[in-house]
Amino acid sequence: MTPELMIKACSFYTGHLVKTHFCTWRDITRTNENLVLADKMNRAVTWYSFRLQKSVFHHWHSYMEDQKEKLKNMVLRIQRIICCHKLTVILTKWRNTARYKNKKKEDELISKHELQLKKWRNRLLLRGASAEKSNFPEQSSSEVSLVDETLECDISQLPERAILQIFFYLSLKDVIICGQVNHAWMLMTQLSSLWNAIDFSTVKHMIPDKYIVSTLQRWRLNVLCLNFRGCLLRPKTFRSAGHCRNLQELNVSDCPTFTDESMRHISEGCPGVLYLNLSNTTITNRTMRLLPRHFHNLQNLSLAYCRRFTDKGLQYLNLGNGCHKLIYLDLSGCTQISVQGFRYIANSCTGILHLTINDMPTLTDNCVKALVEKCSHITSMVFTGAPHISDCTFKALSTCKLRKIRFEGNKRITDASFKFIDKNYPNLSHIYMADCKGITDSSLRSLSPLKQLTVLNLANCVRIGDVGLRQFLDGPASIRIRELNLSNCVQLSDVSVMKLSERCPNLNYLSLRNCEHLTAQGIAYIVNIFSLVSIDLSGTDISNEAFCKSSLILERLDVSYCSQLSDMIIKALAIYCINLTSLSIAGCPKITDSAMEMLSAKCHYLHILDISGCVLLTNQILEDLQIGCKQLRILKMQYCTNISKNAAERMASKVQQQEYNSNDPPRWFGYDREGNPLTQPDDITSSKGRLELTVEKSTYSSEEEAA
Repeated sequence: MTPELMIKACSFYTGHLVKTHFCTWRDITRTNENLVLADKMNRAVTWYSFRLQKSVFHHWHSYMEDQKEKLKNMVLRIQRIICCHKLTVILTKWRNTARYKNKKKEDELISKHELQLKKWRNRLLLRGASAEKSNFPEQSSSEVSLVDETLECDISQLPERAILQIFFYLSLKDVIICGQVNHAWMLMTQLSSLWNAIDFSTVKHMIPDKYIVSTLQRWRLNVLCLNFRGCLLRPKTFRSAGHCRNLQELNVSDCPTFTDESMRHISEGCPGVLYLNLSNTTITNRTMRLLPRHFHNLQNLSLAYCRRFTDKGLQYLNLGNGCHKLIYLDLSGCTQISVQGFRYIANSCTGILHLTINDMPTLTDNCVKALVEKCSHITSMVFTGAPHISDCTFKALSTCKLRKIRFEGNKRITDASFKFIDKNYPNLSHIYMADCKGITDSSLRSLSPLKQLTVLNLANCVRIGDVGLRQFLDGPASIRIRELNLSNCVQLSDVSVMKLSERCPNLNYLSLRNCEHLTAQGIAYIVNIFSLVSIDLSGTDISNEAFCKSSLILERLDVSYCSQLSDMIIKALAIYCINLTSLSIAGCPKITDSAMEMLSAKCHYLHILDISGCVLLTNQILEDLQIGCKQLRILKMQYCTNISKNAAERMASKVQQQEYNSNDPPRWFGYDREGNPLTQPDDITSSKGRLELTVEKSTYSSEEEAA
């Protein structure tokens, strides 16, 4: 074999071997690719099925969640319906029970009223019978024993504390009279604690100066408070007060004979005075020099209507130890004080908390600015009769922590003063803005955020209406408001009263005097204010039983000049409001003796009664008042044509103050001496302004009236 053939054979064999192995490899590779492809197809089919199932499950899950939510809402709705039904049943039963109890209580009150009225009339009959028997003074043994048992009562046997508590209610005049009864009573009036406070103003026309001197000499170590207000005494008598070394309070206001020399003796002998009232006296700068020298602890000082001291006198307040502890200052009527004088006050009395400046037409914004520069602790300011005060004063007072502010009769105060009041004065609790014509509804909207506000007086602010009051009551201030005076706010209507009844649960004092747009329907909403103690609805269209049934704690009521009222309102008061202490029914011509008989029989706590213009009342009511209303102190009987002068004179000895005449009612009352309406309405309407001026009461709050 040749090499060429060998090479050729090897090449053939190698090629054949490669061809064989390549075909085998190719077949195997093709088989693997088919398997991978089949596997991929299977996985793709599986994945697609899973995605399809997932999508279907997602739709199914959403559907089921919606069904569950619907089912849940349906169950809640059914439960709510059941709960509402239960509440409806409960409220229905409660309402029926409440109506039943209310009706039962009302029936009990009426039956009790009828029973007490019957006892009252029997008492009058027995009183008349005893008056007839007085002509035959024969007494049975039981009556004599009863009298003897009554005479055995002796208050001198009571503990000293109880005796003091009794005598503290007496005036100085009564104490003097009690000391003249017998020896035991004289000893009771000599208790030292009884002479800590002596008020000579109540007996200033009765006792001589020598008695005052001897009294002060005897009790000089016990006297803490002295009141000489309005006493016309000799200078020597005033000097005797200087012996009271422990004196803390001294009132010599309205004493025309009190001079600088009198003040010198008192200041040297009484260094511990805390309260000093020098108002309306003739003191000069000499007295002003004595104050910082001797009264180092003086806290309250009144210089009202003292016009003989000057700015130089106010500069003396900074001498020596000064009057740096002064917290109350009254400068009312001191028109001689200039801006410089107020600077002197600011330098010497930086701790002032309460400032009163009334009847001062010379007071300007610059005076207030000069004062508050250093007196930043002021919490109470009163400006009445200061017409030149403007919005600038409000801006200057923003540095003080005001809680009480009062402006009255000012036309320059506008809504701008109240724009940021909630930020500048967040702690304001008392606001008096009576007769400020520049105040509108916008001011009430600004006052609504004040959370501490309890007293708001807007009497005679005629531009205030329903919109402003509604915005005020929608704020947090309405929850705590305790006293609200809206007298002569003539734009208010029934909507305001309805809002008041909804938003003022703690309201105690309310005045809607002469709000002529109020009707009986609107006033009926007052029945929902259960906390009311005092209501003034004079000059309104009130009905006979508008609110009496729910006002069981009512103490003061003024429905004067409501000519539509009759005996029914007095009957309602006698049944439901037996705690009345003050009642005014002046200008109510339909009131008769029978109504006053019921009032006398039930309202035994009555202190003040005004029946002026009640022309149908006769002398009989005075006898009823003497028997039933033994606490009556003030009685007004103007234009009572059927009450005689003799009966009025007898009644005058039973009360402290009485006003009486039997003249015909003025034409602006709207009726004649018999209670018949006048036939000339033009005369009545033309004099409506005079009626408002005549019946207009003080715009002071109930707290200040009580003080």
